[in-house]
Amino acid sequence: MRQADAALYQAKSDGKDRVALYDASMHAQALERLEVETGLRRGLQRGEFVLFYQPEVEVSGGRIVGMEALVRWQHPERGLLLPGAFIPVAEETGLILQLGAWVLDEACRQMAHWKHTLGDESHFAISVNISARQLARPGLVDLVAETLRKHGLEPRDLRLEITETAAMQNIDAALPQMRELHDLGIRLALDDFGTGYSSLSYLRQVPVDVLKLDRSFVHDLTSDQPARTIVRTLSILAQLMHIDVTAEGIENEDELYRLIELGCRWGQGNFFSEPQPAELAGETLRRGIRPEVQDLLQGAQRVA
Repeated sequence: MRQADAALYQAKSDGKDRVALYDASMHAQALERLEVETGLRRGLQRGEFVLFYQPEVEVSGGRIVGMEALVRWQHPERGLLLPGAFIPVAEETGLILQLGAWVLDEACRQMAHWKHTLGDESHFAISVNISARQLARPGLVDLVAETLRKHGLEPRDLRLEITETAAMQNIDAALPQMRELHDLGIRLALDDFGTGYSSLSYLRQVPVDVLKLDRSFVHDLTSDQPARTIVRTLSILAQLMHIDVTAEGIENEDELYRLIELGCRWGQGNFFSEPQPAELAGETLRRGIRPEVQDLLQGAQRVA
């Protein structure tokens, strides 16, 4: 029976309408999944999760326009875990709803603190990722609105990031909620753009304010002409539709220069700053990105 359960879980993990035959590795995977699930439940009770923050930067001058909240698990035995180690299990078990609500609340609490200490003139937003399960669940709009009220934030202070795949998994449930959130004044970002459905008809349907280009496009820019053509075309299209474009995963100077040439307005990646705990992220907000990066951006703009 355990073998059948393991094969069933593997088939579900592979996607809809799949068949999987049992092999010995499935048992180990099922045990690992159970261990992660048990740890997640315990971690949520004990407050083992923390948020790191990574800035989103306006490449025309280096101004920080956003801080993306990225969840980490401070595991008592395995140390600091990245989302790939636990988010898939959280999605599968439904624990993502509890975890996602905590992330939203904590990110908004931190944003309220930064607004209080830095002042409203900082003009940046906090970005929070929304999962497929959250997007499909009734009550998301009320949860977001109540969280903003709780922390004294304006809708413009929050940006919600939704992957194409998450939105399309249940578009009938997702689209009305996305429209309601947008009507509240919350900006919506389509994350990992270019890895999912990415059709022009899809962009017509959803109320999107920001396209976040997947890092795979960014890494190919210096050697792949088709990638450059796609990024340029998307930048022009987005501008005509009054949509901002953020390039994710910028790692070096060459990628940055290419993106500026191709018309991307915003950028994000370790070249500007690695994800940081709240205290260090606050210092980054106060002082801005590194002076040497500021100089590069200003020089690139003069060349452009």
